[in-house]
Amino acid sequence: MSSRSCIFYGLNAVRALSIVALLLAFSGNIIVVVSDIQAVNKSQHDPNSDDGTCGYIGRSTVPNQPAGVFWAVVHRLFITLQLFFLLLSEVSWPMAFFDHFFPVLGTQFGLGALGVFQGLIGATILSHHIDKFTLVSAFFLFSVGCLNMALGLIFREKAKSMRSIRAWRKEDDPGALPMHTGDIPTPTFHPSLFGGNAADSDSSDRGDKANRLGFGRQGERQAGLKGFMITKPTETAARYGARPATLGSLLTIAEPKTPEPENPGTPKFRSSPTAI
Repeated sequence: MSSRSCIFYGLNAVRALSIVALLLAFSGNIIVVVSDIQAVNKSQHDPNSDDGTCGYIGRSTVPNQPAGVFWAVVHRLFITLQLFFLLLSEVSWPMAFFDHFFPVLGTQFGLGALGVFQGLIGATILSHHIDKFTLVSAFFLFSVGCLNMALGLIFREKAKSMRSIRAWRKEDDPGALPMHTGDIPTPTFHPSLFGGNAADSDSSDRGDKANRLGFGRQGERQAGLKGFMITKPTETAARYGARPATLGSLLTIAEPKTPEPENPGTPKFRSSPTAI
């Protein structure tokens, strides 16, 4: 396996861990919001609760101060929205939105910014007394964030393009048909096409037979795919050809010659029709 393949699979493995960590932290944050609301309702309906002497409402992360419930709920909602947008960034949808409105999570930036956000969210969740599930998910998110920060420092802005499946397919299979790019190789001479000797080795002979397509439709099609254009020559008259015959000359040539009348007094000889 090449180094490029190892990097591709390694970055996508970290990507999968990041998605799992974000999903677990998202679920744990919702659990914390529900438990906080239940704890606040219980303290308000329990006259014997001693929450007035504590900094937090019992078994919750809500501070015991004016508007403490409001700010605690807003804090959890902001964390939930951040986790949701980070999850969308990891699944690469919609990247046009992130490239235009939030470029640090787009394709032009690496994994460093993503790791910073994950580390900050994990540290914020861990700074409160929470249940075990949320504790484990937040710690896992913080660890993955540190890993993404390290990968961002190593690969910089090329990290997301190196783990992209679309970029991998584009480099591996640029196209099913060859495209003409202006750099056409010089054609080689094949002796067997013109009645010459065959190639020395069997492999070259087989390759020559495979490339031999003749001058029919198959040869014309393959030549067009490789960028060679076969054009029909224009019809022109010969540069030094004979002048066309006119109607008068044709009649003169075709007119038969009338025989001259013979004089009976003229002597005839075998060597000459007339006398000297």
